[in-house]
Amino acid sequence: MLEVASWGGLRHARGLILTGSAAGIAAAFNTPLAGIVFAIEEMSRSFEQRTNGLVLYAVIIAALISLGLVGNYSYFGFVTAAQMGARDWGMVLACGVVGGLAGGLFSRLLFEGSRLARRWTSTSPRSRSLSTAFVCGLIVAIVGVYTDGATFGTGYEQARSAVEGHALASIFWPAKFVATIATALSGIPGGIFAPSLAVGAGLGGWLGTLAGTSGSGLAAVLGMAGYFAGVVQAPMTAFVIILEMTGNGANVIPLMVAAAIGFGTSKLVAPEPLYHALANGFIQDACDQVEAANANGEKQQQTR
Repeated sequence: MLEVASWGGLRHARGLILTGSAAGIAAAFNTPLAGIVFAIEEMSRSFEQRTNGLVLYAVIIAALISLGLVGNYSYFGFVTAAQMGARDWGMVLACGVVGGLAGGLFSRLLFEGSRLARRWTSTSPRSRSLSTAFVCGLIVAIVGVYTDGATFGTGYEQARSAVEGHALASIFWPAKFVATIATALSGIPGGIFAPSLAVGAGLGGWLGTLAGTSGSGLAAVLGMAGYFAGVVQAPMTAFVIILEMTGNGANVIPLMVAAAIGFGTSKLVAPEPLYHALANGFIQDACDQVEAANANGEKQQQTR
């Protein structure tokens, strides 16, 4: 969206970042409602409210194109597991608290790490950027080899397996947690949405195993809600996107509760929402580059 804006001479970069994000969510996961809700939650913080019409049109177009290309589908299939008794409500609480704290920690580490990486590469951009990418890539490779390749990719297969009720290795979710941060800090966009869902599913499945409720897939879904809400600090988005991805209306209330708890506990670790902080940093970097280019142009004119 920023590139399109530069071609057309448009302004309001904040709204365009948000519009592109919402459209991407709608198209990538076949979750148009989640795309709109994500935009609404982010706009309610400080983004310009007049971009809501642009967001709506972009999401509709993206969803229609996705529907025409691959048809209607549920990203994680259809989950039949439903919340039943008191033990399951305890799982809702556990997934909300633990998932929210872990998601907030991820958000805080990613934001602080990105800020340190920008400072580190500012004095010698090329050499330090290459060294940072090398170290991060080495971490991703070591973690991937240690887990027999389970942490490579988005984690879709592992997340779907957990949602369908299959147990994952207990090392999966912390390993994927580390690999996702290392990938993001390397400067290569490796995704946050899909890997976070995979980490949340693994975390929920692990908690379900500890509590003796593994096998139904419910713990994995609740873990996704709690952790994802903790990462993006957008509980409505977390609830809606997981509901659309799993096609399960039986767990509406448990998902909402887990997402709300995850959001609340995440604020204890990461006061500033991740996407909002990253967008501000991205805009600041772009402005700095423009100012540097203008200053360089003025010096060349003076020399002539």
